[in-house]
Amino acid sequence: MRKIEFFIMALLSCLFFNIEASGQGNGNGIMKSRQQEFAKWKYGAFLHFNMGTFHDKEWVTGYEDPLSFNPTSNIDCNQWMKVIKAAGMKYAVLTVKHTGGWCLWDSKYTTHDIASFKNYKNGKGDIVRDFVNACRKHGIKVGFYYCMPGDYSGNSLNGRTDLHGLPLEAQGDYSGFIKKQMTELLTNYGKIDLLWVDQTQNRYTAKDWVDLLNTIHGLQPGCVVVANNEHSYEKTDVCSYEYNYFKKVDMNQALPKAGNGNVSEVSDCIDATDRWFWHTGEKGVKSVDAIVGMLRMCNERSTNYLLDIPAGRDGKISPLYSNQLKNIWKKYMGK
Repeated sequence: MRKIEFFIMALLSCLFFNIEASGQGNGNGIMKSRQQEFAKWKYGAFLHFNMGTFHDKEWVTGYEDPLSFNPTSNIDCNQWMKVIKAAGMKYAVLTVKHTGGWCLWDSKYTTHDIASFKNYKNGKGDIVRDFVNACRKHGIKVGFYYCMPGDYSGNSLNGRTDLHGLPLEAQGDYSGFIKKQMTELLTNYGKIDLLWVDQTQNRYTAKDWVDLLNTIHGLQPGCVVVANNEHSYEKTDVCSYEYNYFKKVDMNQALPKAGNGNVSEVSDCIDATDRWFWHTGEKGVKSVDAIVGMLRMCNERSTNYLLDIPAGRDGKISPLYSNQLKNIWKKYMGK
């Protein structure tokens, strides 16, 4: 009898953890609808392309010369989508603002944006618009990555003010500035399927994150919000796991557990060095078997797999990545 009681209690504990650890028991029908839609996508492309592409850095400071954003040829978002679609991916997420605060659209709230990139279309470009149009043309779900404030500059400022990942105009009201930029992104480009937000629990704006999340959902109720490395459904629509970081820090946090029933996403890199941005160093790709194994494992655990395939300084995804993606998809499909 005691064995039966113990078994029942253990089973109930597992069920309770699987639901309540992520705050899923909130009865939010709209959230469940977003999660159900997201779960259909299965496999996505992370596109790290911003100022870091031109500086061989994962984190830039915001003090880069805007003229250094200088693609060697036209940025070809349609080429990105052809690669993504051929790889069997269903959604794409572009780094519209990363740690340097540089915006890939012309924001009316700052000059720290694409309008200052005079070596790209004389400052008249809009990479966000080009990306959105290409996604829709090729039937790929539209996702934006936006980086929240943080301490990204290390000891490289030489006495200059730390911008903490935002333009100078954000000083004094980080959360207000972010809300205005989020509103731009979610009102000027039509339906946005996903917003991927990094560093939401930073020491500068964490207290305002839930309010900002509510603002996002107020603007676009169907937009799925992924808060990186967040597992509480009070703060994210989808449980998020940054695999290539946590596998080096704590493997227990790197992946959802076997039997996971909470809608989740794992982000990872195709580059063998685990770098997000294109770089000039020696390049390699992870093996077909490794990526296929991750994709299958993720999907078995109610989890999407978001694989980073960065575009280079020529504005295109290199054959090194695109050819490997084709091989991955063939293996995954059993061909």
